[in-house]
Amino acid sequence: MTERGWQDLIVGDRMAVDQEFAQRVTDSEFSRQEWGLVMTAVEFDIEDPADDERARIVADTSKVEQVMPEMENIQSQMGAMGGAGGGQQSGGGSGIFGSVKDALGLGGEGGDDGVDEERVEAADRLAQAYADELQQRLESQGKWAQVREAASE
Repeated sequence: MTERGWQDLIVGDRMAVDQEFAQRVTDSEFSRQEWGLVMTAVEFDIEDPADDERARIVADTSKVEQVMPEMENIQSQMGAMGGAGGGQQSGGGSGIFGSVKDALGLGGEGGDDGVDEERVEAADRLAQAYADELQQRLESQGKWAQVREAASE
């Protein structure tokens, strides 16, 4: 089976977990738009697919840092609109003045364009929680063995 083969088997399960996970996203520091962006950067792998005891779905979040600048753009846009996007956590330079300062390069702490490591770590944790929930669903639906087998081929 191809590299994506096992992932093709779980498309419907992913959609179900997306719906079930929506409240968890709402309760997080990420807006739905930001979470959608995070998920475009996350890849899921199965560690030790042939080992029934140790096999597990893991979220590969190594590319999340690459989407952080766009997440900052989303925050700025939502700040300019008055924070109109649930799950948004307000920070030091919020609102229209914060957005203008950021656009001019005057905002932010330390003045560098560094990645907010706390948000990256939060995205990593939430993505792994999603992976855990996905695996639990596959197990409860009786699909986990089939998915592991497809992943080990």
